[in-house]
Amino acid sequence: MRTELNAYQQREERDQLSGSKVSALIGQHSVLCVALCAMLFALYLPVEAQQPVGKVPRIGFLANGSASDPPTALRLDAFRQGLRELGYADGKNINIEYRYAEGRFERLPELAEELVRLKVDIFVVTTDLTAQAARKLTRTIPIVMASSGNPIGSGLVASLARPGGNVTGLYQYSPELVGKRLELLKEVVPKVTRFAFLHSPDGTAAKSRFEDQGKAAAKSLGVQFQLEEVKAPASDLEGAFLAMVKQRIGAFVMSSAPLLGFHRKKVFQLVEQTRIPAVYPDQEWATDGGLMSYGANIVDQYRRVAVYVDKILKGTKPADLPVEQPTKFGLIINLKTAKQIGLTIPPNVLARADRVIR
Repeated sequence: MRTELNAYQQREERDQLSGSKVSALIGQHSVLCVALCAMLFALYLPVEAQQPVGKVPRIGFLANGSASDPPTALRLDAFRQGLRELGYADGKNINIEYRYAEGRFERLPELAEELVRLKVDIFVVTTDLTAQAARKLTRTIPIVMASSGNPIGSGLVASLARPGGNVTGLYQYSPELVGKRLELLKEVVPKVTRFAFLHSPDGTAAKSRFEDQGKAAAKSLGVQFQLEEVKAPASDLEGAFLAMVKQRIGAFVMSSAPLLGFHRKKVFQLVEQTRIPAVYPDQEWATDGGLMSYGANIVDQYRRVAVYVDKILKGTKPADLPVEQPTKFGLIINLKTAKQIGLTIPPNVLARADRVIR
C-alpha cells in the first residue's frame, strides 16, 4: 500500500512539472508573437507614409484658341483618343486641366502660372507661344509641344534629336512647305504674277520660311511674292485684304501664325468678298471652307502627343525624347469654295489631291 502511494505521488509531481514547462513555453511563444507583430507594424507604417498609393497624374493643357473653336476641339479629341488607346481615362487614372487664351495671347503667362500653381505633372502646349509661356515659369515640369513651328529658333530645344531640357514634342513644318504651297497656287492660277504671304507677327517661324523658301520659289517661278502683315486681330485683317486688292495681288499663301488661325472665319469672309484665292497650311482650313491646304495632318500629331505623355509618366526624361518631324504631307482641295470664287481647279492638280471636298 505504501509503495502504491509513493508511486502515485511521483506521478503527480511529474505531471505538475510537465504542466509548468508547457505553460512556460506557451508564454514565451506569446511574447515572441507580440514582439514580431509589433516589429512588422513599425516597419509597415513608414513604408505607407513614403509611398502614397493612388496618385493620379495631372496634365496641364494650354491652348491659344478656345474650347468652342472647331479645330481646337478636333485636335483635343484626337489627344484624348490617343490617351484612351494607351489606357488613360480623364478623371479616372489621369486628370487634365484645360486653359484657353481665347485668342488673347497676352493671357498665356497668367494661364501658365495657374497650371504651375496646380502642380501639374506635365504641360501639353499647342504652339511655340504656349511653350514659351510655360517654359518661362519652369525648367523642371516636362513640356510637350503638339505642333511647334520653330522649336530651335524659338530657343525651346537645343536640337531636334537631343532637346536637352524640359521641352520636347512634335515639329509641325518642314522648311520647303511655303515654297511648295506657292508652286501649287501658281498651278491653280497660272496667269497670276503677283502673290502675297499673309502673316502676323506671332508666327516668327513662318516669316523666316517666307524669306528663305518663299522668295527662292518665287524667283524660280518668275513671280513677285511679298509680305502682307496683319499686326492686330480681325480689324486689321480688313486692312490687309484692302491692301492686297489695291496692289493687285492675285493670290496669297496663308501663314501658319496662330493669330490668323484663330480668325479663320473672318479670313474666309474676306476671301469670298475679294475673290482672292489662297492656299492654307493645315487641313482644317480646307475642311472649314478654305480653297486648298497643303501640310501635315495636325490631328494625327495631337494623337501622337499622348505617346510622349505616356513615356514621360513612365520615367523618360523630355531631354531624351527627340522632337518628331512630319514625314507625310497631304493636299486637300475644296471645290465648293472654288465654285464660290469662280475658280476652276486644273485636272492635273485635282489628280494629286489626297482629298477633294465636293
